[in-house]
Order: sequence, then structure tokens, then C-alpha cells
Amino acid sequence: MIYFTQKVLKDLKGNLFLNAVTVASTALSVLIFSAFALFFVNVGALANRWVEDARIMVYLNPDAEAETIARLGEAIKSIPDVRGLEFVPREAALQRFRAQLGSQGSLLDGIAENPLPDAYEVLVKVRSWSWDRIGPVAGKIGAMDGVDEVEYGQEWMGRFVNILNLLRLTLYGMGGLFFMGTVFFVANTIRLVLYSRREEIEIMRLVGASENFIKYPIYAQSLFLGMIGGILGLGILFQLYRLLEANVANTMSSSFFEIRFLPVEIAAAVFSGSLLVGWLGCYISLRKFLRS
Repeated sequence: MIYFTQKVLKDLKGNLFLNAVTVASTALSVLIFSAFALFFVNVGALANRWVEDARIMVYLNPDAEAETIARLGEAIKSIPDVRGLEFVPREAALQRFRAQLGSQGSLLDGIAENPLPDAYEVLVKVRSWSWDRIGPVAGKIGAMDGVDEVEYGQEWMGRFVNILNLLRLTLYGMGGLFFMGTVFFVANTIRLVLYSRREEIEIMRLVGASENFIKYPIYAQSLFLGMIGGILGLGILFQLYRLLEANVANTMSSSFFEIRFLPVEIAAAVFSGSLLVGWLGCYISLRKFLRS
């Protein structure tokens, strides 16, 4: 173990430039990919907040009696995906509308009769990836007696979630491209290191060194470089996140939206990917080099 450690340190020092280039390329790939992952995580959190706050507006028939309205409320509550229900009388709906108009609320003073119907606001148990549950719930409610119309902004919600899914696919595609590109770069860098040590490796073979004895220090070196690249990339991203968080906190209320860093599982996956890049690049290079 001491020999392998000394060997790794010696090789790192002996090929300092190539090893630094390997670390830099790995760190840059980790930084770019994790930055897009951070963007997606926060956009997804914002989307979940919007979707969770989405309401199904159930407008009732103007001639619906109090008993029918109460029975309709109980029927809506019994739907499995419904997590909340609020009755909005037509008078309260008019007051809300007046408040939304703000300084233009005086436009409603000339209306002799309230044109707004009684309604229910229905909250549904959904997330951004399961927003399509709203449609079946709205369909069930729309078929009930006493319901005049159901509205839940299905058009804009569907477009937004489709954009979110497109971002997710883009992230996966970028991750795959950066992974393959970094593996290719690391493999070629390690191949240069191996060619610079080909006489030493040949001598080790002549004196009876096994393949594993030759390969293990090189694998350890590659894993170490991948580890340093992953730590460096995530560390730079965290510092950029801290700067962004401070700027956003000064310009936006934290009650509206709070930027968060990568979850532990995603950060661990990115770090594991950097280790895999080092190992896989070394495996490809050693396999070709030792065969030749």
C-alpha cells in the first residue's frame, strides 16, 4: 500500500502538466453539467410550487339551491386526488375581482347586478411530473349536477410542463455528451502519460511484474484526478451559487422563491460520475496500450 501511494504521488509529480489538464477538463465538465442541473432543480421547484397552487375553478349553475351546493361540495371532497376545497360565494368573488382591479375597481360601481356565479376552488394533489391528474379530476367534477363550467388553466399549464420536460431531456443529453467527451479527453491524456513511461513499464514486465501490479497505481492515479476534478467543479459551483443567492436575496423576497443548491443525491451522483470518468478513461487507455 505504501509503495502504491508513493508511486501515485511520484507519477502525479512527474506528469504535472498533463495531470493538471486532466483535472481542469474534468472540473470544467462537472461545473457546466452541474450548473445546468442546478438550474433545472430550481426551475423544477418553482414549477412544483406553481402546479401545487393551481386551482380548479368550479362555477355553479345560477339557479343551484343551497342543498345542491352543499351536496356538490361533499361529492368533490370524496374524489381521491382532491386535497382542499373552498366555497366562494358570488359576493366574495365580486369583492376579489374588485380588489384585483385595484384603482380601476370603480368600473364595477355601475353594475346593477352581480354577474359572477357561486364557485368552488378545488386544490388537487399534483406535482409538475403528475400535473395531468388535474384533467381527470376536472372531468369528474364537470359531470356533476349543478356544475356550469370548470376551468383550471390547462393550456398554459400543459405548455409550461412541456417546456420543463424539454429542459429535462436537454439536461440528460448534455450529461451524456459531456460524459463521453470527458472520458475521451481523459483517455487520451492518460495514453500520453503511458507513452512517456513505456520504457519503465517494459522494464517492469521484463523483471516479472504482473499486469495488476502495473495497472493498479495508474487506476489509483486516474481515480484521484477524477476525485479532484469533481471536488473542484462542485466547489466552484457552490461559490457561484452563494454569490447568486446573495444577489437574489437582495432583489427578491425569499417568501416568493428561495434558490437552493443541488440536493445531496444529485451532488453525489455528479461526484461519482467524475470518478467514473477517471476510471473509464484509464481503462480504455490501458487496454489499448497494454495490448500494443
